[in-house]
Amino acid sequence: MTELRWETRLLAVVAAVLVVFGLAAVYGASSLLTTSGRQVGASFALRQALGAVIGGLLATILARLDYHVWQRAAWPLVAIVAVLLVIPLLPLTHAIAPTINGARRWVDLGVMTLQPSEFAKYAVVVWTAMLAAKKGDQIRTLRRGVLPFLVIIGPIAGLIFLEPNLSMALLVAMLAGVVLFSAGARIGHFLALAVAAMPLLYGAVANAQYRLARVLSFLNPGSAPSEATWQVHQSLVGIGAGQVFGVGFGQGQQKLGYLPYAYSDFIFSTIGEEWGLVGVVLIALLFGVFVWLGFRIAKSAPDPFGQLLAVGITALVGLGAVLHIGVSLAVIPATGITLPFISYGRSSLIVSLAATGVLASVGHARRRAG
Repeated sequence: MTELRWETRLLAVVAAVLVVFGLAAVYGASSLLTTSGRQVGASFALRQALGAVIGGLLATILARLDYHVWQRAAWPLVAIVAVLLVIPLLPLTHAIAPTINGARRWVDLGVMTLQPSEFAKYAVVVWTAMLAAKKGDQIRTLRRGVLPFLVIIGPIAGLIFLEPNLSMALLVAMLAGVVLFSAGARIGHFLALAVAAMPLLYGAVANAQYRLARVLSFLNPGSAPSEATWQVHQSLVGIGAGQVFGVGFGQGQQKLGYLPYAYSDFIFSTIGEEWGLVGVVLIALLFGVFVWLGFRIAKSAPDPFGQLLAVGITALVGLGAVLHIGVSLAVIPATGITLPFISYGRSSLIVSLAATGVLASVGHARRRAG
């Protein structure tokens, strides 16, 4: 039996601490929540705990599995995710993919409700790492390097956008970009693609009133209507109210109807209010350690696929954390990106834990190779 590296041991500890912290934060943010006129109580935390158990078991199994299995399964994985993404867009699937808050982003499988876009993040990382490793030095060319990736990444991001979920579509594209850049793709090619995509992005924002309001309120918050800046304003109020040590676990006021989705989209604000500066600094440090460990594992991976897979998984967690925290602090426009390991959402939690297991598997490979 192989000896575990200290990086993988510490990675498991960091992930476990984040999950436990998340369960406490979800309970604190949702314990007094009411939906459809009834008291929810601790049911959100219990459902999140179930996701933690499932994700923890998956992580344990995947950490012991040779990560090269994902290199062979990349195409089937992308195909399965594409099918899951199509289901909510079909007109006759409302029974299993209902409209919630104006969007169809979930598929009810009976025993559990999945959010396919969360699984798409991991699938795109795996597929991009597989093909980039296969292409080698060709990745530096535009025609044979970067452009072929758009054949798959473009439709996947497009399906997510149609849910609608622009922020998740952009995150998926960013994760693919991180993997490609790590593989050696030229920055000039990314700039050219960004310029070409600007009209599409502008149209996506301009044609949706709520997206336009978010962008305008971010660019000029003083002149924006109070409705457009409500979420971000309440987020900052909550963080400010926490001061150094917070108002106390479960004692936050913003969750009482002031801050929408205090248990998911703005859970960092809830932590700031109830745990104070100490809590938010601890969270930031934990994610910083996770990213540092992820890049250490990537650097020592025995082959290009392992390196790119580790970078992609690290970005999956790190970028998600940066975007969520950035929204909570009003330094980027409001999005619906969850905080990995912490925000309520079993799909997000399971994917984060499973991906961490795969990252640990890459970390174990150096010991096996040595």
